[in-house]
Amino acid sequence: MSKDKTTRWWWVRHAPVTVNQGCCYGQTDFPCDTGASERFAALASRLPKAPVWVATPLKRTHMTAAALVAAGLAGPREIPGPGIIIEPDLIEQHFGEWQGVRYDELAARRGDEWHRFWLAPAHETPPGGESFVALTERVHAAIARLSEQYAGSDILAVTHGGTIRAALALALGLAPEASLTFVIDNLSLTRIDHIPGPGGSRLWRVGLVNQPPL
Repeated sequence: MSKDKTTRWWWVRHAPVTVNQGCCYGQTDFPCDTGASERFAALASRLPKAPVWVATPLKRTHMTAAALVAAGLAGPREIPGPGIIIEPDLIEQHFGEWQGVRYDELAARRGDEWHRFWLAPAHETPPGGESFVALTERVHAAIARLSEQYAGSDILAVTHGGTIRAALALALGLAPEASLTFVIDNLSLTRIDHIPGPGGSRLWRVGLVNQPPL
């Protein structure tokens, strides 16, 4: 554990889903493609050797984490299983009735309300789902809790595009709507550091955003 208590968050977006391509999947539990072994090996070589492992309840994060271990990164023997934290509050946004609908159909259905970077403005709640603002609130609470619990550690969080955008909003002090402009690709690496500040304050530093594995 680092003496200065700097907590380093290594965010990896899961590998591409293998089904329902071209559709909104949100929290639907689809598998992902882990066949690009050279990409996983390259990504594993850039990650810390003994991190605190975190994933979400969705299998695409479990499969991505397992592929990183298979590529040479030391990690839990079973994913999910002992040695990995499954954190529900870091799960992707729930798009409610929009999940399973093709993006082009959603765009046609919503017309001028279609968002330029996301499915909807940050404050809008899809029918039966949650808003991106709600996602940022639960993600920020989870980051604060885990940063305190594992202060001074490397935390490897295999999560989702919306989750990583929310993490960047916290680190940069951005409004949720502004953070939707970030591109977060599958298997990309984003790094933010939680640093002790004067008088017990906590500061953030951004090291990497959306870095490809190769």
